Amino acid sequence: MLAVNPAGKRVAAPIPARAGIGLKPEHMKDIVQSPPAVGWFEVHAENYMGAGGQPHRFLEWVRERYPLSVHGVGLSIGGAGPLDRNHLRRLKALIDRYEPGLFSEHLAWSTHDGVYLNDLLPLPYTAETLAHVAAHVGQAQDALERQILIENPSTYVAFEASELPETEFLSELARRTGCGLLLDVNNVYVSAQNHGFDAEAYTGAFPIEHVREFHLAGFFEAEDSAGERFLIDAHDSPVRDAVWALYVQAIGRTGAVPTLIEWDNDIPPLATLVAQAEKADALALAQEGLADALLH
Repeated sequence: MLAVNPAGKRVAAPIPARAGIGLKPEHMKDIVQSPPAVGWFEVHAENYMGAGGQPHRFLEWVRERYPLSVHGVGLSIGGAGPLDRNHLRRLKALIDRYEPGLFSEHLAWSTHDGVYLNDLLPLPYTAETLAHVAAHVGQAQDALERQILIENPSTYVAFEASELPETEFLSELARRTGCGLLLDVNNVYVSAQNHGFDAEAYTGAFPIEHVREFHLAGFFEAEDSAGERFLIDAHDSPVRDAVWALYVQAIGRTGAVPTLIEWDNDIPPLATLVAQAEKADALALAQEGLADALLH
């Protein structure tokens, strides 16, 4: 049972440096009947902005037994217009209700002139964009009264106007705002393959001191109009070997960090997600053992 403070408010449970999985309604019965041995669960904020009903009853049950992380997909941190105050208000109510250990959002935009787009769209990495995004991150952190984590995107087009490498943009964003970073390893691999840069070099240059969470997922392979291999961050399959290898490189720099197995489409049995989480835990443990051996 989770602790409460003297005022009766639930205390945020820290996210352990283990692997967690996304909480899916398809797994509700299995989770209640046989709670899995995973470190934590993550939910998408926008799925729980209603006042009540079965989704909240299930989430309350889970929250009493596991640490919880909340991942936003609709704040549009990079949007040209102001942040949606109503969205922020509803997000704050959700966070106050469940006291998650972590809250994260995307380095992207998804709204324009009040219209919500069904995608997370990239930004040009310029000084002007950096100032704009930093102002939005600061506003969101003030409204939510907590640090937020910003996730590196998967991208399919690049801007000629970009002046900064993505890793430098994120590093400066964290320095200016005090936000943390969420390193999505699958996004690194997808973007690297689509744009022809070195994924290992990117991971090696990432401002690792600000990383508070990793994401791992599967991708979909397609072809572009020229017949070239093109990857889509689909979250519909197991983590690929190349992404596991990048993850090992990253945790070699950070040590064990909370790691989410993302699987949002073509949802498999719960046991499949648990097995992927167990593999992430095993890799992190092996890296810690290697580090200890080198030190001694």
